Amino acid sequence: MTDRKLALSQLQESEERYRYLVESIPQLVWTAGIQGNLLDVNQRWSTYTGQTLAEVQAQGWQAIVHPEDLPELGACWRAAQQTGSDYQAEGRLRRCDGTYRWHLHQAIPIAGECGQIIKWFGTATDIQDRKQAEAALRDSEEQFRNLADNAPFMVWVTDPTGYCTYLSQSWYEFTGQTEASSLGFGWLKVTHPEDCESAERAFLAANDRREPFRLEYRLRRFDGEYIWAIDAASPRFGAGGEFQGYVGSVIDITDRKQAEAERDRVLEQEKAARAEAEKANRIKDEFLAVLSHELRSPLNPILGWSKLLQSGRLDPQKTKLALETIERNARLQTQLIEDLLDVSRILQGKLVLNQVPVPLTNTVESAMETVKLAAEAKGIQIQKCLNLPAGKILGDSARLQQVIWNLLSNAIKFTPTGESVEIRLEQIDTCAQIQVIDRGKGIKPEFLPYVFDYFRQEDGTTTRKFGGLGLGLAIVRYLTELHGGTVGAESPGEGLGATFTVRFPLIQAPTQTPRDNSPATSTIDLTGLRILVVDDEPDIRDIVSFILEDAGAGVSIASSALEALKSIEQSLPDVLVCDIGMPEMDGYMLMRLLRRQSADRGGEIPAIALTAYAGEVDRQGAISAGFQRHLAKPAEPDELIAAVKSLVS
Repeated sequence: MTDRKLALSQLQESEERYRYLVESIPQLVWTAGIQGNLLDVNQRWSTYTGQTLAEVQAQGWQAIVHPEDLPELGACWRAAQQTGSDYQAEGRLRRCDGTYRWHLHQAIPIAGECGQIIKWFGTATDIQDRKQAEAALRDSEEQFRNLADNAPFMVWVTDPTGYCTYLSQSWYEFTGQTEASSLGFGWLKVTHPEDCESAERAFLAANDRREPFRLEYRLRRFDGEYIWAIDAASPRFGAGGEFQGYVGSVIDITDRKQAEAERDRVLEQEKAARAEAEKANRIKDEFLAVLSHELRSPLNPILGWSKLLQSGRLDPQKTKLALETIERNARLQTQLIEDLLDVSRILQGKLVLNQVPVPLTNTVESAMETVKLAAEAKGIQIQKCLNLPAGKILGDSARLQQVIWNLLSNAIKFTPTGESVEIRLEQIDTCAQIQVIDRGKGIKPEFLPYVFDYFRQEDGTTTRKFGGLGLGLAIVRYLTELHGGTVGAESPGEGLGATFTVRFPLIQAPTQTPRDNSPATSTIDLTGLRILVVDDEPDIRDIVSFILEDAGAGVSIASSALEALKSIEQSLPDVLVCDIGMPEMDGYMLMRLLRRQSADRGGEIPAIALTAYAGEVDRQGAISAGFQRHLAKPAEPDELIAAVKSLVS
């Protein structure tokens, strides 16, 4: 009996400890038989459900489980019963007030002495708060993803190691990458090769320091095009301050980059324009100072020798020297003024050539005679080598002489006293070539590109040795190009002299045919044609009208473009022969106005541009304006008549 009482006492103590433990823990506690029938519940179960053990045994535990969760809980319970494994599932239990709360259901099997399961011990832990937190987290993540996927930029998230764990949908659409190819460090695959290493290094350095990250680099778009992007991110920290990685965004800034590049380009242009304006202003100031000096300098010997001549104290030899000096300086000043006037005409487009066949040998000889006094004054000998006895070019004799005179004057000015200047004339292919070679101070390589610019001198200081306005070579270039020629300068360097080379196209010699000495007449008949001649120069109108009338045409004339328009309104001519350079409205504008009209108002009148603007650029301009033919003044009568006939044939 004593042993039996002791055993009962120990069992009672064990039951009391079990009950104390069961009632002390915060879970709902239950025990069930091997079939799942409830054997016992703790007070928390009864308090939560509002049921006594007898009630729950009568109704079954299934009665307080949420209907939506019952299938899963039942399936998990049956699986545990069949396998004898631990039971665990989540489901909602109805509280006494009728509300459902989430619980974690767990149970373990209790084995008897023989090892077979004799009952189950289980708990239900309230996880409502955790479930709500998880739901809130899911909602937050869903909102984040919705926001990220619909944001006008790309969003990314990394873990503490820098491994990318999330990229917004816009990233995949922009780059064409898949999730598998972009997560981790896949973003480097679409980074420009030149930016890849620096971008990775900058990001990992920021990641190590847990600092905000910001970088501009180029990303490859889905179409293979690289665009500029700005990548900015902030570090994420948990509630305990632990580093959790980065959340960042990538924004396409290509438009901004292009705007910046355009701004920089415009800024550079403005800087260059400002520098050019300042340079031009400086050159202008230097030019005005030089102009004052160059205009005054010849006056000093002129006035000085004039006073001495008036005194009557000069002997015949000194008188001769005085007159030569006065003449030379007067010519110098005259030439300075002529150069200024020529530049003014050039800049206004009013310099016109009177072109005729010109024998260049005679022109060179005349230019040499012009500079003879200046050369003799310095003891400089001009050596000539003229090998073009019959060569002619179409040009203005006076202007061609001006080209050669300027080149010779330039050579004499920069050649030391007692030296020589050489001029050569020869045929090169279909061109006449003139070379003026001096052994003077030469030209620095850095100044060669500017040697033909207006108002440019290699030495513009007040201590310079050589005078001049810096206009001569600029005029040479303009006149040469106006004749359809080219001009260039060469120099081995300072102190080694210079060579200036000019080329003009030669007139091709016509085929010689037997002819008598009677006046030349055209065999082309223009009888019946009505021709309107437009030119502001009366002499030109008269000669052109005479040539055309002599060929049988009926000619009407107009002295301006406006007068021509009025004439055409009254009567349409068969052909229009028109000058280009006219006041108020030039020939180009007249032709453009006509070509806008209908055929019955003159829009299709065949037209010839007869002009002193004879260059290729001028020919193209005339054709572009609407002329069918371009003839250079002075045109041969046969050439003009043939051109008219060709337009109406």
